[in-house]
Amino acid sequence: MTSSSTVPGSLKRTITIDPITRLEGHGKISVFLDDAGEVERAYFQVPELRGFEKFVQGRPAEEMPQITSRICGVCPMAHHMAATKALDEVFHVTPPPAAKLIRELAYVTFVLEDHLLHYFFLGGPDFIVGPDAPKAARNILGVVGKVGIEAARKVIEIRKRLRALVEEIAGKPIHPVFGLPGGVSKPVSAETQIRAQQLASEGIAFASTVLQSFEEQIIPAYLDTIRADAYTHRTYYMGMVDEKNRLNFYDGEVRVVAPDAREWRRFRPADYLNIVAEHVEPWSYVKFCYLKPIGWHGFQDGPESGLYSVAPLARVNVSDSLATPLAQSALSRFRSALGPGPVHYTLANHWARLIEALYAAERMQELASEPQLTDRVVRQVPKEKPTEGVGTVEAPRGTLIHHYKTDERGVITAANLVVATQHNAARIALSVDKAARNLIHHGEVSDGLLNRIEMAFRAYDPCNGCATHAENGFTFIPVEIRSIRGDVIMRLARDRNGNVSRSQ
Repeated sequence: MTSSSTVPGSLKRTITIDPITRLEGHGKISVFLDDAGEVERAYFQVPELRGFEKFVQGRPAEEMPQITSRICGVCPMAHHMAATKALDEVFHVTPPPAAKLIRELAYVTFVLEDHLLHYFFLGGPDFIVGPDAPKAARNILGVVGKVGIEAARKVIEIRKRLRALVEEIAGKPIHPVFGLPGGVSKPVSAETQIRAQQLASEGIAFASTVLQSFEEQIIPAYLDTIRADAYTHRTYYMGMVDEKNRLNFYDGEVRVVAPDAREWRRFRPADYLNIVAEHVEPWSYVKFCYLKPIGWHGFQDGPESGLYSVAPLARVNVSDSLATPLAQSALSRFRSALGPGPVHYTLANHWARLIEALYAAERMQELASEPQLTDRVVRQVPKEKPTEGVGTVEAPRGTLIHHYKTDERGVITAANLVVATQHNAARIALSVDKAARNLIHHGEVSDGLLNRIEMAFRAYDPCNGCATHAENGFTFIPVEIRSIRGDVIMRLARDRNGNVSRSQ
């Protein structure tokens, strides 16, 4: 719903998009116009708080893969896997080779399914149907109307089968239960391996077709929009890579490149606290990450700002190449069209996401063909005293970090979750504000124009439910009471102890 209010005796207006649409979680956009109808500031706000970091304290560490997967129903596998990898470190145990293969197979299957979900259901309608189409058409039904019933059936069918394979391996299609410290709960059968190989081949064919359609139909129509200054930010980029600086969703080191493509840092996930810091603003429950050695310098881009991005565009920006042939060929076409990198066009996330979907399908095929996949030894039982651990994966939305500390009984004493949307939060705020400034002039707005502002956040595929953390769980959004002219006459705020303060 969009609302607009005008301050009496003035031309100042506030435009509110609440709720924002086609994303995970809740959020709103507030756009403040000056007397001339130009944008003074646009805010991307997340008004919900989940508090998982607090209520997991006191729970046995082994429960974390199941508890944290409940943060989100769209990306539970990412939280499950990051939590499981963190437990490997907490209990000082290395999973057997088969367990690693099984974990990664389930994980890349999930990534493929999730990327298809975003393209056809969430971000893709803006391109397939069109950003200025009636709002009733900018959804999956509008997509069906464009691509046809048969194509829509293929999308639904392959997502259904990918989820079925995840269920077969991980126990449940939405909230996995197979991850254990030191391995997984059961081996993969020869029959499951064959099904995985067949589905991987179909996934490669389908992802290739979708990517081809995007390159041949969407890119020619929207290349200028993708390159528009309204959707461009020169920031740092972060993502996990292997030893050859190639994308890896499951394992590796974290690489950060600067706006000019220089490698700024490369670090082990366990060292993330030396690189990543979090800033809190009073108007959102999302914490804003920045590069700690550079420092927080506000919502601005450029080499001095310290702001960075994760997600598909960031991952292809930090990767020298991709490890599978078809995805590498697609990456070459991407860079030929948009530049060698880093590519700073936010909307290019959609193209990068489809390249990653193809990579995930090819990697799925490689893993499903591994002879060791069906080995019966799938767990090394922990024997050492639990302490502390960090687990990291590349979630579909970007780098995901789980950090746990335990007592000697293995009970959680502290937990820190740094999710992709937190990494992206500052850049998302920049994107929404810049899009609003570039698109709204003289106070003239339309439904299509407001949707183009929403496109600025949709490209990141944000999950606000995952990202709603505040400093120590106790930052509260203040309430301002304004006069009819818009002046603040009272401000109410709550501190860490729950006390309400009033200022005038």
